[in-house]
Amino acid sequence: MSNHLTNNEAAEPAAGAKSRRRIWLASGVAGLTGVVSLAAVGVATGAGAAGADGLRWATAQVSSDDDRGNEGRDRDDKGKDEDRKDEDRKHDDRAKEVPCNTDKLIQALVFANDNHGATLQLAKHCTYNLTRTDEFGNGLPVITEDVTLKGDDTKIVRDATADDFRILNVGPGGHLTIKGLTIKGGQTTDYLNTLEPAAVWSAYSSAGDLSAAAQKAGKVVATPQRSALKAVPKATPKAGVGTLVEEPGFFDGAGILVQPGGTADIERSEIVQNQSGGNGGGVANFGTTSIRQSTVTENTAFFFGGGVFNAGVLRVFEANIKNNEAGIGGAGIANGAAEIFTDDIDGGTVWVEKTDISSNKTIGFGGGILDIEGNTTVKQSKITENTALVAGGGIAAAESSLNLFDVKVEKNSTLLAGGGLAIAFDSVATIEDSSIKDNVSAFIGGGLFVEDSVVTLRKSEVVGNRAVGPFGTAGGIFNFFGDVRLDKSKVAYNSSTNAPGGVWTNNGFRVDDKSAITANRPTNCLGSPDIPQNCFG
Repeated sequence: MSNHLTNNEAAEPAAGAKSRRRIWLASGVAGLTGVVSLAAVGVATGAGAAGADGLRWATAQVSSDDDRGNEGRDRDDKGKDEDRKDEDRKHDDRAKEVPCNTDKLIQALVFANDNHGATLQLAKHCTYNLTRTDEFGNGLPVITEDVTLKGDDTKIVRDATADDFRILNVGPGGHLTIKGLTIKGGQTTDYLNTLEPAAVWSAYSSAGDLSAAAQKAGKVVATPQRSALKAVPKATPKAGVGTLVEEPGFFDGAGILVQPGGTADIERSEIVQNQSGGNGGGVANFGTTSIRQSTVTENTAFFFGGGVFNAGVLRVFEANIKNNEAGIGGAGIANGAAEIFTDDIDGGTVWVEKTDISSNKTIGFGGGILDIEGNTTVKQSKITENTALVAGGGIAAAESSLNLFDVKVEKNSTLLAGGGLAIAFDSVATIEDSSIKDNVSAFIGGGLFVEDSVVTLRKSEVVGNRAVGPFGTAGGIFNFFGDVRLDKSKVAYNSSTNAPGGVWTNNGFRVDDKSAITANRPTNCLGSPDIPQNCFG
């Protein structure tokens, strides 16, 4: 069941769309066999998890660049608006300083959870080096209250020699805010651990015995065999209602995992070099998360969402999502996941504004952004130099609602379809005041590939894209049984090995009298009679 907001323009998906989408995603190149075959005909004829409360916390090595680290406090950056300054000052008044000692950080988080939250001022220029984990793969206690972690050139890092674990986990009802921190080196591939969690936890818990504390909090102590979220009780769905929200897997979210019902605000921070054995290398959000004025870089995910994975509500503002990698799709941001070795996860709602998504790579779909059954809106942003081996070098969408406003989709690449964008399987996309420019596909649709979807380009341009290789066709737009509309837009200076260089279509392609398809090589158009006759020169 999808938990995203429905776009007003979106029509109900046709029966069988999900199964076709799964085939497309699961099979990679083979999944587009039908498209490839018909495209070839056209070419020939036309042109020749995670756990509940943290259970076992580690004593850990600590490194510091400043022996006086606990004397430092976060100072508001010059030029920030007064509201933010006032808010920070209010939090500082009750902030508890945490010295550059990992045990002290763990203890402070335990007390914050037991005492209705806290603002923790971490030591300046300090690295809190985590070396051990609980049995559910969490490097720090799961956040269950309103907790703020503030730093100044402060790092929380998994030690490179330690067993695998994620850094931070926000449970249902928890609200984590981080400011001025680096979250680095989380890894979720090996969660088996035979040590007794209570042996370490009880030393820090202000509530005493682990079992008593868990019962008092209304939580269940999980065993290693249980699912990542079984340790947190959930409301029982009403008869006939079914599951209301998506849930993470054990390996999701190597840097930060936000569970359903949890909230995270990431501000002026860096999420770097985290590696997920599931989805969400840097951040996996199943609740509500905002990423502001932060960088998510050099993270990896075995499946989806190298930088960020979303199945809840995600807001990204003035951020950099760069140099992340994903095995199957959504190297920068993945909004949802297909059923490939793991459960199908519907995308949620994503807003991206004033953000650069660049140089991300996947061997599957959606180098910059992948949306599967979600709702994604991008404004005043750049999606550049991303790579997807199969489709959608910049953006790929399946059964989704996609809205782009003042967005540059430029210099992205793919081997098969849609160097800039691949919009497929009953998706609805509106692209306004945007540019699809200088993207490359080795086969079809250098700029834009559309399959069985509705795409409107309004006051936008598809310029300078290329479809290269011996079968390269439609450097500008390749439309396969879709409905594409140009409104005050242009498709120009695109090129391909085979005609047409501009637009190939076998279905509805509508061009208003203020749009132009011109100066493409070797020809402008091939296919549907809906295109103006003067386009075929």
